[in-house]
Amino acid sequence: MQGISRKIAQAILYEAIAACCVAPTLSIAYHRDLAYSGALSLAIALIAMLWNMAFNATFEWWESTRADRTRTVWRRILHSTGFEGGLTLILVPLVSWWLNITWFDALVVDVGLFVFFFLYSFAFQWAFDSLFDVPNSANEA
Repeated sequence: MQGISRKIAQAILYEAIAACCVAPTLSIAYHRDLAYSGALSLAIALIAMLWNMAFNATFEWWESTRADRTRTVWRRILHSTGFEGGLTLILVPLVSWWLNITWFDALVVDVGLFVFFFLYSFAFQWAFDSLFDVPNSANEA
């Protein structure tokens, strides 16, 4: 699977699985009902999905310009760090407002989410590539 269909499938699967993990965790951690936490989780998922498509398009463009286009462990770490680091910067204001907490507390929440999503992103992307093959940008020219 390549091109836009790969990007759409990747983003939807990634965010659907993530939302199923994040909503119950936020509900328990902030003593909110599942609908309230689920709505925040969906908002995060929608923002993340848009970020996912934009970041992956940029990353794959960059990857295609490299002499060695192999997806090494270090390249996967760079991918996960860039994606999750950018998303953390985007989500701090939303989490702060939604949960009515300070930006610092929202940053702490996002750092916790970052740790989870860093590992999740690394594992998900590796599994996705195993199931659907790597994108053309990671194949030798």
